[in-house]
Amino acid sequence: MPVSVQSVFATNLATTVSCRSKSSNRFYNVSHRRIGSSSVNCSAETTEVADRSVKLKNGNDSLEICRVLNGMWQTSGGWGKIDRNDAVDAMLRYADAGLSTFDMADHYGPAEDLYGIFVNRVRRERPPEYLERIKGLTKWVPPPVKMTSSYVRQNIYISRKRMDVASLDMLQFHWWDYANDGYLDALKHLTDLKEQGKIKTVALTNFDTERLEKILENGIPIVSNQVQHSIVDMRPQQRMAQLCELTGVKLITYGTVMGGLLSEKFLDTNLTIPFAGPRLNTPSLQKYKRMVDAWGGWNLFQGLLRTMKSISTKHGVSIPTVAVRYVLDQQGVAGSMIGVRLGLAEHIQDANAVFSLVLDDEDVSSIQEVTKKGKDLLQVIGDCGDEYRRI
Repeated sequence: MPVSVQSVFATNLATTVSCRSKSSNRFYNVSHRRIGSSSVNCSAETTEVADRSVKLKNGNDSLEICRVLNGMWQTSGGWGKIDRNDAVDAMLRYADAGLSTFDMADHYGPAEDLYGIFVNRVRRERPPEYLERIKGLTKWVPPPVKMTSSYVRQNIYISRKRMDVASLDMLQFHWWDYANDGYLDALKHLTDLKEQGKIKTVALTNFDTERLEKILENGIPIVSNQVQHSIVDMRPQQRMAQLCELTGVKLITYGTVMGGLLSEKFLDTNLTIPFAGPRLNTPSLQKYKRMVDAWGGWNLFQGLLRTMKSISTKHGVSIPTVAVRYVLDQQGVAGSMIGVRLGLAEHIQDANAVFSLVLDDEDVSSIQEVTKKGKDLLQVIGDCGDEYRRI
């Protein structure tokens, strides 16, 4: 590996020493708390200054990730054509900049395949200690069919093969139908695969508080739950965060910049006039515009953007950087995701600025002054993940 690249990576980590967040020295440890009739022991601890990374833990299971994750939903189509070589080159640039955790899923188009190509380039072109920092988190989103041991094993094998790893760093499990309790069978089989060394940590995505508690009561070693969470969507703080505080399970958040709606691009725009404002031309923009409508509408959202612009100008950062920092400072949040359009656009500088940003009480109060005018999305939509299960 060229010395210049290694130096950039090392320097990036070293320069975070002077960038201390008010939450950078947090240490979470909940030991042998009781949920129902079962004992769980989970914790997460910040392992580097400026809370650049965090260690997710449950018992003997642990995984250290970067607190700002690179989300790869954008490789699945709808955001522009992804060139394989350009995408892998971009992944290397993110990793070289210290943004070394990648989040994907079995159904995100070529995401797992791109990670496999990327990790092989890292093995060839970077030193072993560099490879240790790289983390690939994937999801399994099966149909709610009978979860046999062989069915689970075969599907996890596919992800391991595509990502070209002997053991998945994290498998985040999603389930569509709570009326079918086969999710418990699936998670028990995933735990068996973890014990066999095929998976390092087992996690969830889009599970609600009630089901997370039930899963923990069944002794399944969950380290995290990935949920939608933004300044607009604060549902995880109403029920889920309290359970996380009790058990040590942590939250990984997506939708934190609302597909790009929480950015300067949409400030002072009027989407009610055809062709007058930016186009909502990606699946994520369309998805989170519906969330804005449910929360309080475009006019209230503009008030939020103006407030965030004032804060971002004060600190010399962008609106998305403020949005991510705000959510990272919430109870139970270990990491927040920013979608990456690999080879098409980059936001490395904005992402790394999150680690040096400290929001003061005035910043937080001004944001909350606007958000309290919005609707309670827990009442409108339901708990975390319920938007995927409504009839």
